[in-house]
Amino acid sequence: MRKLYYLNQAKDDLVHIKQYIARECGSQKVALEYTNKIRQQCCKLAGLPGEMGRLRPELREDLHSFSYGNYVIFFRYVGNNLEVVTIIEGHRDIEALFKER
Repeated sequence: MRKLYYLNQAKDDLVHIKQYIARECGSQKVALEYTNKIRQQCCKLAGLPGEMGRLRPELREDLHSFSYGNYVIFFRYVGNNLEVVTIIEGHRDIEALFKER
């Protein structure tokens, strides 16, 4: 099984997702449960053999993506590690966001 790492941007994204959900639905519990489910999906991706997700060379040569609910998890394989790069709401202009970052 690969080791799972979250880059700082992905950690920030999870915090913002949690804050957004808590604000919109009025429940910290629901927000925490949802972000935990995203983390569980990241763990599953790290545990699967081979390389998963859609390659995203238009964003970065080594980047993969995997949709989870309304969000897209962007990650890369580095040696025996899976690094979660960022997690973005799927309806946003993803290419523009990557150009900004």
